Amino acid sequence: MNVFYMPAKLRTGEGAVRECADEIASFGSKCLIVTGKSSAKLSGALDDIVSALDSRGVAYSVFDRIGNNPSVPSVIEAGRTAAESGADFIIGAGGGSALDAAKAAAVIAANPSYGEAELYSKKWEKAPLPVVLVGTTAGTGSEVTSVSVLTNSKGLKKSVNDPRIFASLSIGDPKYTYTMSRTLTLTTAVDALSHCLESRFSKKSGVWSRDFAARGAKIILPVLEKTARGEMPDNADRETLYEGSIFGGLAISVTGTCFPHNVGYYLTENFGVPHGFACAFFLDDFIRVACREFSGAAGLLREETGYGPDEISSIVGAILPPAPELTGEEIAAALPRWENNPTVMNSPGHIGTDFIGEMLVNKFVKRR
Repeated sequence: MNVFYMPAKLRTGEGAVRECADEIASFGSKCLIVTGKSSAKLSGALDDIVSALDSRGVAYSVFDRIGNNPSVPSVIEAGRTAAESGADFIIGAGGGSALDAAKAAAVIAANPSYGEAELYSKKWEKAPLPVVLVGTTAGTGSEVTSVSVLTNSKGLKKSVNDPRIFASLSIGDPKYTYTMSRTLTLTTAVDALSHCLESRFSKKSGVWSRDFAARGAKIILPVLEKTARGEMPDNADRETLYEGSIFGGLAISVTGTCFPHNVGYYLTENFGVPHGFACAFFLDDFIRVACREFSGAAGLLREETGYGPDEISSIVGAILPPAPELTGEEIAAALPRWENNPTVMNSPGHIGTDFIGEMLVNKFVKRR
């Protein structure tokens, strides 16, 4: 049986925020805008949001203290700020961190006495406030998922996944991605590619997710190939990447991710590797496992995306930053986190800690 459930309304196109002013105002007379320090401002998204709110008489305040890999305390602060201000709904504006933070803040806004344990328990007394999401990067797919990835009190990235935090409205205007740096463009693009490839060969894949995943990878890879040659993506490329990121988000909304994401979290938490790059370090291993476990996987990749496994690995490898150096002791200490991990178990085949340990040693332990 194939099931697809994605209740978020998605509106895309140039000027979409202003065109959605009436719909945004339908969620209430006051809102909290949850964002980071810069991307929503630099991209023009914040100005468009404020203009839309002002035009419909919706009061607002701005919480701009969301950092990369948002922490649970910052999300709790945002949610309590929303509750104290009497906000009727939340607007998340920015990259994946801001969008994920907005979803979780909506839970706290409705239940302001909650802390970390209650947030992760998903036993919420009151339903989260409505959420409007305005994305400014082309990678996360958070606009169309029910996932909020947060950094918990132990410094580990841990998700809240619940259909009650799907956005009530997601708005995508590709022009907001035009101001992204080359590095940010690449790390978010390979994040989207990771979503597509991981979902394509996930144990939970179905007819809908496979189609979304293949479509996303097919349009993302030519742009990545161009950047691997040293060319800077133009605005048309950025629009393509945004479209691909949405397909990737739709795919993982069905399947979730696999081991490249979860092992990638370790690189981000401990070595500061940007999330998309951290996942992409393991895509060649993931593709190798998929080709081993699924007969004809290599041919399917070429048929569906126009690129074979070696070509994909070469493109991704050409844009990755230098790998961090790990020690055998660091790897051994980290391995227990992947024992019986649901995301790892979602991967094709039977991935255990022996495989992950060997992979990490081969990639990151310097040979002297």
